[in-house]
Amino acid sequence: MAQQHPTSIGVLTSGGDAQGMNAAVRAVVRTAIGHGLRVYAIYEGYLGMVEGGPRIRALSWDDVGSVLHRGGTIIGTARSAAFRERDGRRKAARNLLEHGIDRLVVIGGDGSLTGADQFRHEWPELLQELVAAGEIDEATARAHPALMVVGLVGSIDNDMVGTDMTIGADSALHRITEAIDAISSTAASHQRSFVVEVMGRHCGYLALTSAIAGGADYVLIPEYPPADGWEERMCELLRSGRAAGRRDSIVIVAEGARDRAGKPITSQYVCQVLAERLGEDARVTILGHVQRGGTPSAYDRWMSTLVGHAAVKEIVAATPESEPQLVGVRCNRVHREPLVESVKKTRSIANLIETGRYEEAANLRGQAFGEMNQIFQAMAEALPSVKPSDRPRRIAIIHGGGLAPGMNTAARAAVRLGRDRGHTMLGVRGSFAGLIEGHIEELSWGDVEGWTALGGAELGANRKMPKLQQFYAVARTLETHQIDGLIIIGGWVAYQTVHRLYKEREQYPAFKMPMICVPASIDNNLPGSDLSLGADTALNVIVEALDRIKQSAMAAHRCFVVEVMGRHCGYLALMAGLAGGAERIYLPERGISLKGLERDVERIVNAFKAGRRLYLMIRNECANSQYTSDFLARLFEEEGKGLYDVRQAILGHVQQGGNPSPFDRILATRFAAYAVDFLTKELKQGTSSSAFVGLNRGKITSHAIKGMPDLMDLDHRRPLEQWWMSLRDVMKAVSQTTPPNPLEPDLTSDITSDVGSSIGASGD
Repeated sequence: MAQQHPTSIGVLTSGGDAQGMNAAVRAVVRTAIGHGLRVYAIYEGYLGMVEGGPRIRALSWDDVGSVLHRGGTIIGTARSAAFRERDGRRKAARNLLEHGIDRLVVIGGDGSLTGADQFRHEWPELLQELVAAGEIDEATARAHPALMVVGLVGSIDNDMVGTDMTIGADSALHRITEAIDAISSTAASHQRSFVVEVMGRHCGYLALTSAIAGGADYVLIPEYPPADGWEERMCELLRSGRAAGRRDSIVIVAEGARDRAGKPITSQYVCQVLAERLGEDARVTILGHVQRGGTPSAYDRWMSTLVGHAAVKEIVAATPESEPQLVGVRCNRVHREPLVESVKKTRSIANLIETGRYEEAANLRGQAFGEMNQIFQAMAEALPSVKPSDRPRRIAIIHGGGLAPGMNTAARAAVRLGRDRGHTMLGVRGSFAGLIEGHIEELSWGDVEGWTALGGAELGANRKMPKLQQFYAVARTLETHQIDGLIIIGGWVAYQTVHRLYKEREQYPAFKMPMICVPASIDNNLPGSDLSLGADTALNVIVEALDRIKQSAMAAHRCFVVEVMGRHCGYLALMAGLAGGAERIYLPERGISLKGLERDVERIVNAFKAGRRLYLMIRNECANSQYTSDFLARLFEEEGKGLYDVRQAILGHVQQGGNPSPFDRILATRFAAYAVDFLTKELKQGTSSSAFVGLNRGKITSHAIKGMPDLMDLDHRRPLEQWWMSLRDVMKAVSQTTPPNPLEPDLTSDITSDVGSSIGASGD
């Protein structure tokens, strides 16, 4: 059947609400308008589709302005018993056809997506019934012979097979981690045990990741039911932790946790066990629906924007013969998978758990899920699982470069996992200067207690590299303290120093030891890794600041120029633009030109003349050495002639501060685990490779340090390949009001700004 060019599409949110749904709706609406389509919101999900009338309304560009920061869903969601009946679905088909809709973007969980697929299958028969009843004519039926569907997963549980992350899961993890941090402080004050129950009926993602991010002692999840006698094992672990110096005990329980006999494990039961067997004043906290609420995280904003944009491209290209697709993400890239297959696999997990096939269930969650479970089990052990040798290997941990949230988390994980492998773990105080001066001490399991949630760097960090004449002192320190391996957590300074040490190993035999770098830089400018520690935290800090800046401007006609960090890497600027709803971004990779600024001035003036109240521009600190943020603010103010005022905001080092985000804590733990395993293997083999670790398309891998220069733009200290640069097209699609013109400059280029002249008054 020949493809027909669509003119109208519908978008709905269904099932439980999830933070980030609004960002997805916004992206769908604006991308569709950019393709010349009419976009209809179906309010209250399938209920609105059955009821029709005012519940199906066209959306304009401005209707989805200023929604990125809002939780829930602005178009509503509701359960519909009527849609489960054939008569209800027939009414829904008629209501859609009244608006010429035969293509749907459905944002919801597996039940919502299953309902959409059933509706799609029945569509031809439903149209025949409507024609027979005289409710539509033959011409209408012929014009819309098939219903085409694309699914986006909105679920805080992160329980859908086919996507790494579902919309809302990262925000829910933020809520849980914040609660655990708060509970930990009061629990430590009283040396008390807490049991925290989180959502996850058939999926333990939130429980497991929050246990890692929150530094919990024990976790109970559906995919890994504990063995018989787990109660005593749990209490034993908590006793060992207290003996090693821990003042609080935290146990995380997923709401769907069961034992191997299928009996539910409730948070109240766990609390009772702790009280009876440990003799402690144990308390229960059930987080409930607070996990669904609140402002979406930066990730849930930009990821939802990414998949919403991709969903429109998918639905536009769909034909009646096309198999419905689930649009999700794999390794921060758009990933498409047959919708029916994804739902089928997802639903099979509950059955696998029910029948005791736990490994199969966990494998469907993905490789990282099993990896994180193993890491957590090792981290929770106060005693080594590997018997130390007569001469345990001595591994030192050192920070290098600027501060990055997550450094402490990585150091804690490295200490605990290293000790679990039987090594002696050392901490170098004061970065490389401290190494030269011999400020080295052994770190015990309890010494790093509480470091998971701490920002900054407890071991200290600075940007000073050892000079060539100091290499002898470095070598002497390594020999004096009998150091067998190094874990260096840091940025460009750390990487460059290790590269120089590697090159000098023939002259200094002490350098012939295994060394590995862990990427930690808010700039996200390190080779061999899609993301560095600290970048996600910094991005959340920026987005929170942008939310407040935009609120301050709502009572005025104002243009903001916001300067963010990043040095010569534009990651923070571009991702903040996507997540924060900016109209213009200035990147160092693209620069700034006078011709581009002339166009920017024209568009800003035209936008405010058309009723605009807020215009947000983000400038990377090194986008141009002459066209500074102050210059841009003065230029735009002068050319506005009083039509609007201009303010600049330089966010500065606040971006390096704050406690690490849940993502940075989890990534730090995974990096540290890989680093410890790398050194353990090298020391066992008697080899001395040096490497840097990274996250590459979802997997933790490493590269030889000697090849580092080949992956870098050394002049600008950034990788030659930066995956996120491809997201400029998405930024362009959600920041302009007219279809893309190939002759127009890129929104983020040196002569950019495809924002258009009639964006309206609504912001974003």
